[in-house]
Amino acid sequence: MRFIAFDLETTGTVPGVDQIVEIGAVRFNEQGIVDSVFSTLVDPQRSIPPGASAVNGITDAMVAGKPKIDSLLPAFAEFCEDLILVAHNAPFDAQFLISDIKKHEAPAPLGVIVDTLPISRKVFPGLANYKLGTLVQHLKIPAGEFHRAEEDATYCGNVFLEMIRRISVGGKAPQVENLVALTGKPELRFPQIERQPKQMGFMF
Repeated sequence: MRFIAFDLETTGTVPGVDQIVEIGAVRFNEQGIVDSVFSTLVDPQRSIPPGASAVNGITDAMVAGKPKIDSLLPAFAEFCEDLILVAHNAPFDAQFLISDIKKHEAPAPLGVIVDTLPISRKVFPGLANYKLGTLVQHLKIPAGEFHRAEEDATYCGNVFLEMIRRISVGGKAPQVENLVALTGKPELRFPQIERQPKQMGFMF
């Protein structure tokens, strides 16, 4: 199963108000090995609150001069193609990207978005909580830094692989519609927006 695991770091928790400061996306191949990586800091065009910096370690100095989100969305969409997209607490990350995709009428990944959080509750019952770090520790996945986008995306991808191994039947991975059903939520995808030509004004 080929898929993209992705994660964001942001200035806060409110899509459309707070901004993305880092994107990490990791493509896994059929052997479950990292195939390639899309990872970049993002200039949010606003100051990063101290509380956010305390969580992810990203400062105003680190994002100064980095690409803005509107210039990164087409490359992100191209990297993801139509592969399954996997994230932990996926609706949170997806809503930030959806807000910017709509704002900039930008290309978007085509694949179904699968949330590992609700699936993990069913595959690994009885854990104290289902934070990404807890799952990584429970599964003994080698780990270093957390709360940076590329690293968390990689952890998420490895957690997803372990879940797939445990719910596969006869060595055959479940269909994507069955993964969506396990989340207990409707299918989630990014909007595909056809960019509208801007109206030209005329002086009479």
